[in-house]
Amino acid sequence: MNPTVFHTAEPVAATQNTALNISIFLVFVIVTMVIVIRASRNNKTAADFYAGGRSFSGTQNGIAIAGDYLSAASFLGICGAIAINGYDGFLYSIGFLVAWLVALLLVAELMRNTAKFTMADVLSFRLKQRPVRMAAALTTLAVTFFYLLAQMVGAGGLVSLLLGIPADNKLGTWIVIAAVGFVMIFYVLIGGMKGTTWVQIIKAVLLIAGAAAMTIWVLALHGFNLAAVLDAAVNNPENANGAAILAPGIKYGANPIDFISLALALVLGTAGLPHVLMRFYTVPTAKEARKSVVWAIWLIGFFYLFTLVLGYGAGALVGPETIAGAPGGENSAAPLLAYQLGGPVLLGFISAVAFATILAVVAGLTITASASFAHDIYNAVIKKGTASAKQEVKVARFTTLGIGIIAILGGILAQGQNVAFLVALAFAVAASANLPTILYSLFWKNFTTRGAVWSMIGGLLTAVVLIALSPVVSGSEKAMIPGADFAIFPLSNPGIISIPVGFLLGWIVSVLDNRAESKKLAAEMEVRALTGFGAEPPVNH
Repeated sequence: MNPTVFHTAEPVAATQNTALNISIFLVFVIVTMVIVIRASRNNKTAADFYAGGRSFSGTQNGIAIAGDYLSAASFLGICGAIAINGYDGFLYSIGFLVAWLVALLLVAELMRNTAKFTMADVLSFRLKQRPVRMAAALTTLAVTFFYLLAQMVGAGGLVSLLLGIPADNKLGTWIVIAAVGFVMIFYVLIGGMKGTTWVQIIKAVLLIAGAAAMTIWVLALHGFNLAAVLDAAVNNPENANGAAILAPGIKYGANPIDFISLALALVLGTAGLPHVLMRFYTVPTAKEARKSVVWAIWLIGFFYLFTLVLGYGAGALVGPETIAGAPGGENSAAPLLAYQLGGPVLLGFISAVAFATILAVVAGLTITASASFAHDIYNAVIKKGTASAKQEVKVARFTTLGIGIIAILGGILAQGQNVAFLVALAFAVAASANLPTILYSLFWKNFTTRGAVWSMIGGLLTAVVLIALSPVVSGSEKAMIPGADFAIFPLSNPGIISIPVGFLLGWIVSVLDNRAESKKLAAEMEVRALTGFGAEPPVNH
């Protein structure tokens, strides 16, 4: 079977049935908002707002983790990267999946046993509260910002495609991003972690089911033969790379070090992502935390297998040039494939699911950042632990407004970047600033407060400065600041430099620091992390 290739003029036709697209789209938004409002009725305490009252089972939380993790990068970005760059694009899927083994084996259960609401609870357990919480809150906000950029870029391209907004209509895209930002703010302000979790569960089920249906459809068109899909992608008239899309090298062949840097960021970044770590606090026991990760790995693993078929399927049925020229660029591959397979109805459904994906992930990121500021800076540092739960939640809600506005402005600036690539930057910052301190805190008794602060701030600054001086920001065709050129760092991802810097600073400063930390607290933390003894009990309603 040889399906018709999607020619360049047709993406515009795909969005002409705007009323149908928007109708399906609005149904999803309204249904999820109703769920958020209903869930918010039980938000009475800080534990409710930040951790959903620790009332979710391992299965529920595992599905929610998958929903949180399978972001716009996983669906829109990876499919587009595979459609354009072939094998090199699929490396994102491999990296994102392998990263979960690090999270499962090293941090999931130990973090849940030790913490209360945020990552800083773990890091400050046996170290001095104020400096560690300040540094941890800063790194959390930085990681969240880069991750939010990716989601906002994905949302802008997706809704622009749905509404038929041309790629060169900047004002229309800006309005779309602003609308997405305000809907996201509403989700978090009203629903807290409970509402966000239920949206993530529903969205995960729909996203995986939709991707599975499209995968089966693409395979059916090619006789359920993956080799035939790959052959069709190679032979598409728009594919200028020929059979090279089946081998490494199209994107990273010129600079293998850039690929190594990306791989380090992807594999090590997940275990340092604050919004993923925060999900472990929504379950009542360590056993449920482990169960959560096992469920998440299976669901995420199947999904990334689907992206292989969907990416090459988009390359075969739509074509790389058409995808690159559509609103959203590479990020439009999955929606355009949906239109090619099932017309406006499937396009509307898949786009609505992708949009729900973005909203759910953005809501999870925002609640993590707002919790970090309210819990770690406002209560622990400014109020020195005297703020009431009501005051803390109030500050978290105000923080949500600020983060939402910053995310909107950042999303406007980063339009045109591949969302999987932007998420890789967030992973690099997380692996550089958070992971070294988390591992040292959990496994090294001689780790000190100064070592923690130097590791977090040093890793963060190294990563952010290298990103600012890289071709991502200036000096390339797709740079965030067109026309400017102050790129002196040759790599697109800073991980190969910034991750070792974070580990080295934590080790060197701790070894040189002559201020001994509490051995008693270190021993207590070890027992609690390994056994769960003394961890906060579940909140019953």
